[in-house]
Formats: sequence, structure tokens, C-alpha cells
Amino acid sequence: MSDGADPTAVTIPAADGRALEIRASGPADGLPLVFHHGTPGGLDVYPPLLAAAASRGLRLVLYARPGYGDSSPAPGRLVADAAADVAAILDELGAQEFVTAGWSGGGPHALACAHLLPDRCLAAATLAGVAPYSADGLDWLTGMADDNVTEFSTALRGEAELTELLTAMAPMLQQLTAAELAEALGDLASAADKAALQGELADHLVASFRSGLRRGIAGWRDDDLAFVRDWGLSLGGGAPVTIWQGDQDHMVPLAHGTWLAEHVPAARAHFVPGAGHLGLPWDDVVGDLLDLAGGRG
Repeated sequence: MSDGADPTAVTIPAADGRALEIRASGPADGLPLVFHHGTPGGLDVYPPLLAAAASRGLRLVLYARPGYGDSSPAPGRLVADAAADVAAILDELGAQEFVTAGWSGGGPHALACAHLLPDRCLAAATLAGVAPYSADGLDWLTGMADDNVTEFSTALRGEAELTELLTAMAPMLQQLTAAELAEALGDLASAADKAALQGELADHLVASFRSGLRRGIAGWRDDDLAFVRDWGLSLGGGAPVTIWQGDQDHMVPLAHGTWLAEHVPAARAHFVPGAGHLGLPWDDVVGDLLDLAGGRG
């Protein structure tokens, strides 16, 4: 595994023989910070996250969920299945304990690690992550931009229709430039997000889309299907969790973060005024995550 700031992707075996694409950077003996990318996404390292990890001596570990990049698809996977894949990655790295963070579609997968690997996960952070579709008292689609409502409504109608929709959408994301990103996202990006979509953030997002979708839409499709079915886990117990959410988010509305804060036991919640889906403070997130982990790093 690379220990440099520009890590090279490699594949490792999952417990069931699938391949998992991962990137690891930082000291080999550093506490791993396992990052779960958004939906759709892939293995592009976001410089502020890398800097936040490096300044604290952490080993930043990114992996592509099944069906993204060079990670083998796992049709029918549940959100809960992420925990076994992360355990396999840690075993490959020779690490026992870790902290984890998930942004957007990665948020539920970070929660899976917190609740299913309590003997290894010291703390987890979810940033602009969705709540369970069946969450009591939450109207899951309310407040989402029309494109997200269309996408998840299609997911509820089943795999065949969703495959057709995402196959039509993918070429645009694969060919998108950083300069085109804010306009291409349309109503999905709030005014706060459009302001944030500059420089390295825009570069990172388009590179992540290209990396994750280079072999097709299986990962994107299976993420969407996993979000709207039972996650396969309870949110009770497990490692401590910190929840970050902007109040100007049109992709994952504030109500999702509020619901998680009320239903994940002893969660530490940070609601960021004026922030959208994209502009959350990574250095603060990593610092808060390590504080929850008891200062380990």
C-alpha cells in the first residue's frame, strides 16, 4: 500500500472472493480513517480530507463499494454488508481498530461499521447522509430536489427501471468538466453548494464520478436500491457517532440529519447554518471524530 500523498489504487479480496478497490495513504502504523464515498463516486482523494488526516497522523483509507470502479459488483447488497468489506480491508492492512466517515451515500455505510463492528470501530461520522427509508416520522423524499425524487422513486419501482434511468444519466457524469458541474447539477445544488463548487472541490467531484462509473452503473444502482430497502442493521448501540448536516442541502434534506440525531443513541449532532451538501468543514469533522474516539490518532 502507498504511504504517499498520491496513493495508487490496488485490489484486495473480500471475504467472499470479490475484489475490492482501495487506496491507502499515510503512515502504515497510523490509525486508519476509512472513508465511504458518495453516490455515485469512486476513489479520488479530496485534498482537505487528506490534509485533515495527515495532520493527525492517520492513515486515510478509501475503498470503492461493490460495483464501483474495480470493486466487483454484489447484486442485492444491503447497507449492512459494508461492515464485512471494511473488516476485510482492515485485515489486509493489519489493523484492528479504526475510525470511519461517510459523506452523502457513504453515510449509511459508516453507520453500518459503527453498529456492526463495535469491537473495532472507535467512532463514526456521517456527513449529509440519508436516514433509513422506513424511518418513522420522516417523509423521506420531502425537501429533495426533483432529480433526486425522480431517481429514488424509480428505485422504489425496481431494478429494471432504475438501470434504464441511470444508464441514460451516466454518460453526462462521466464526461462532465469541473467548469460545467454547478450548472449540470441544477436544483440539486443549493446556492451554498454552487458557491462551494470551485477549484479542488469541483475537480474532486468530477474525478470521483469518472473513477466510480468507469465500468458502468452497477455500484450506483445497487446503492440506490440499498437505501430504499431495509438496511439490515439496527441503529441502537455500537460505536459513538457524530452527525454533520447543512441546513441548505437539496440532495439530503436537513430532516434526515435531524432524524438521525434523534434516533442514533447518544449521537453528537452538528447542524451547520448556511451549508449545503458539499461545503462541510472536513478538518472540524476529523477532529470531532477523533475526540469521540477518545483522542486516538
